[in-house]
Amino acid sequence: MRFRMFAHSWVSDWNHGNAHFLRGLAHELAKLSHEVRCYEQENSWSRAHLEQEGQEVARRATQQFYESFPELDVKFYRNDERFDSFAIEQLQDADVVIIHEWNPPEIVNKLLSLKKRLGFRALFHDTHHRAYTSPGEILQLDLKSFDGVLAFGRAIQRIYQDGFGVPRAWTFHEAADTTHFRSLEAQRINDVIWVGNWGDEERTRELDEFLIQPAANLGAKVAVHGVRYPREAQVRLSQAGIQYRGYLSNLEAPQAYAQSAVTVHVPRRFYANGLSGVPTIRVFEALACGIPLLSAPWTDTEGLFREGADYLCLPNRPAMEAEMRCLLRDERARSQMADQGLNTIRQRHTCAHRAQQLVEICEELGR
Repeated sequence: MRFRMFAHSWVSDWNHGNAHFLRGLAHELAKLSHEVRCYEQENSWSRAHLEQEGQEVARRATQQFYESFPELDVKFYRNDERFDSFAIEQLQDADVVIIHEWNPPEIVNKLLSLKKRLGFRALFHDTHHRAYTSPGEILQLDLKSFDGVLAFGRAIQRIYQDGFGVPRAWTFHEAADTTHFRSLEAQRINDVIWVGNWGDEERTRELDEFLIQPAANLGAKVAVHGVRYPREAQVRLSQAGIQYRGYLSNLEAPQAYAQSAVTVHVPRRFYANGLSGVPTIRVFEALACGIPLLSAPWTDTEGLFREGADYLCLPNRPAMEAEMRCLLRDERARSQMADQGLNTIRQRHTCAHRAQQLVEICEELGR
């Protein structure tokens, strides 16, 4: 099949966790001998902020992308009067056009307007909480013109079917790109690592309770990677003895995990409440890298993992602190948990699994 995939950015992952799974999915589709072409807008918000990290950081992250995904054909467009002719030229032979939710509404609707003329199928790919928290933004899109929705959790799938009246929607979880996310050998330099962005006040209290306070009380060597941390948050990390290391290219995360003993999952509030059952991409990636994972309260309502085996879910700060202390002292326990989580990823949650699921969905659309 000929896939055409539109996303906010493929090259930059600055505050753009969606890029992690999208890259891996496109990579696996190409490995299955499908023709994949990827599109992003010139000078995207993520790419512009990556450039602000400094010339060397941006150059290295961009080079890593192209070296790691040489098979991905990324094309850039401008959101102006030339887009219509660009889209017609690019989509003439398309079988399936996948449009990720982080695209300008006018671009999404222009693409949909070409469906009947060019004869392709269109799928909307939603990996965000907007359908739950800001439905008005989603309703700007011509949802009825999509052939279906790929929703990254059952709760999101139900919103599209029951709330938005979309008849065909599938639960299509994110997964680990195990070609690039795997267990590595490295010298341990951190006790605990947190890889994640600040979160627009969506988990500030939870980060304090489940990461910052335990780190301060344990005196452990803790490193934090991520962007958009306000000055006051950086001061709070420093006061707790935590090293704030800023932006980390996603392709460098496996090495960072390998240099650490334990990682932590602190979901944004929406995913711990109304959208429980939807893990972040970091859960898949951390487990794929073979690092023990401790989670703040989160309910795996969809049975993706084995709680208590693949990871541990702790109810409060004292429990998190006690488990961190225990794991940091017990290499055998760390190894056992890491192995169990890694096995679950390999058996059920790789981008190869999702690529095969997507092909089956597309075949279903053709029937």
